[in-house]
Amino acid sequence: MSLQDVPGFRERRVRTGGIELCVAELGAETRPTVVLVHGYPDSKEVWTQVAAQLAEQWHVVLYDVRGHGRSTAPEPLRGGFTLEKLTDDFLAVVDAVSPDRPVHLVGHDWGSVQSWEFATVMRTEGRIASFTSMSGPSLDHFGHWIKQRMTRPTPRRIGQLLGQGAKSWYVYMLHTPVLPELAWRGPLGKQWPRILQRMEKMPAGDYPTPSLPNDAAHGAWLYRDNVRARLRRPRADAYAHAPVQLITPTGDIFLSEKLCDQLELWVPHLVRRSLPAKHWVPRTRPDQLASWISEFVAANESAMEDGRPAPDTAPTGAYADRFGGQLVLVTGAAGGIGRATAFAFAEAGARVVAVDRDAEGAARTAEMARLIGSPAAWGEAVDVSDEQAMEKLAEKVAAEYGIVDVLVNNAGIGLSGSFLETTSEDWKNVLDVNLWGVIHGCRIFGRQMAERGQGGHIVNTASAAAYQPSRVLPAYSTSKAAVLMLSECLRAELAERSIGVSAICPGIVNTNITATAHFAGADADEEKRLRKRTSRLYGLRNYPPEKVADAILEAVAHNRAVVPVTPEARAARFLSRLSPGALRGIARLKPPL
Repeated sequence: MSLQDVPGFRERRVRTGGIELCVAELGAETRPTVVLVHGYPDSKEVWTQVAAQLAEQWHVVLYDVRGHGRSTAPEPLRGGFTLEKLTDDFLAVVDAVSPDRPVHLVGHDWGSVQSWEFATVMRTEGRIASFTSMSGPSLDHFGHWIKQRMTRPTPRRIGQLLGQGAKSWYVYMLHTPVLPELAWRGPLGKQWPRILQRMEKMPAGDYPTPSLPNDAAHGAWLYRDNVRARLRRPRADAYAHAPVQLITPTGDIFLSEKLCDQLELWVPHLVRRSLPAKHWVPRTRPDQLASWISEFVAANESAMEDGRPAPDTAPTGAYADRFGGQLVLVTGAAGGIGRATAFAFAEAGARVVAVDRDAEGAARTAEMARLIGSPAAWGEAVDVSDEQAMEKLAEKVAAEYGIVDVLVNNAGIGLSGSFLETTSEDWKNVLDVNLWGVIHGCRIFGRQMAERGQGGHIVNTASAAAYQPSRVLPAYSTSKAAVLMLSECLRAELAERSIGVSAICPGIVNTNITATAHFAGADADEEKRLRKRTSRLYGLRNYPPEKVADAILEAVAHNRAVVPVTPEARAARFLSRLSPGALRGIARLKPPL
């Protein structure tokens, strides 16, 4: 899809400084205006998917930076791309599209670099209501960052300088005379779409546009006209006069996250977000960007209307900058680890779908999630072992709430007893929930993630029993071992689609699974006694499910593969690698039940 295919697309020309800028508009002009500024070597088409979603709520404006796309280039090129002239262009555009009210500015890559100039110079004050920055620092802030590390060097600061210096290799190349132009108009321009697909996992489509070779050749002057001059003599007054939302792709190969360590010194009202993605997030994560941009714009519009200071729209819980606004689905969410996990994601600002066979329990979890901090939460009653019910759930969630960003397959049941006393029906029951429930979730929701092409994460709750044999847990341990191996296989397969997979392996955790566990070969009275005894032992251990939930959020945030939780789970994992024979010996011991 190209911009011209978006309903309501219209285009105009804006003259400024002897050139003409090609300006596109989407959405109703009566609504607040969001201006999207593209980076290098892009044109405004890089924003197509983000713009189409924002246009449902806002007046969206995009323009080709001078010398790019369908905008004309300055003559001569040298000296025609200074930040001062780019600021002239921006003011000309906003005066044309929103003369009576300030605009909300969004920049990516060099669009963000120049937008930092717009948001910090006095002549634009009052014209910018908010600024969302991604993958492009202020050259002034960058210059001060370098000077601070040069004048007060420490091993850590020297490492940061060297690290960013290595990431900035392309900047040195673009300062080379003539060669960048020859490369872009020759083999590099032809190969660039394939390079992006391999390097960024960027879906094929109408991007890059045919103007890429000329855009990239002209855009080299963005670097030549600005970088060295500003880094040598950074402005001392580069303070933002509008609220700023900083979105940091954690896998950006061109920019270090450390560049923004002290950004609060320059920005009075700063909201930080992080995204597990690489550099070209407008193409690879448009849904999440559109959501965060829209939320930030709405919050600042509301504050302006009420005459209030700029709000801090980001949630304040742990990992709030990572999960805010994302859609998380948790199975087995009526109690125990599932409920604690739903609450932890809610505290981090995620939208939560709580799924459980217990409809009332799922609804209570959703209600509490909203009170804790989730912007939206829903309860759904589904048996995860029912494939058709899971298919219907996935269709409903996708249609009403969106594609799931994080899936937590947590639903499970307990089964204890010797192998010879475990019936076929017992085996079927435990495998249907513990294994097939996970398979259904991974296959159905994982396919939706893969087809969306914007990454995601799957968490499967296994158990320390997955790698710790036991004479009294043959069925349960088998189901969890299968979940662990399934997770490892999926992790290998889905990595190329930017979908992480984690297996969580708790040990003894104080949840209500013991109160509902089945004991093979025991009559009703004996089973009641064993449940009570087991619940008491787990209660004495008193390891709370909230700690497992914290481990789940950390596993997703850092893309962990296998995460043992509780000391005994970590010890068993260590022994399974170092001395599996010792674990086999321990497995022969009969538990004191």
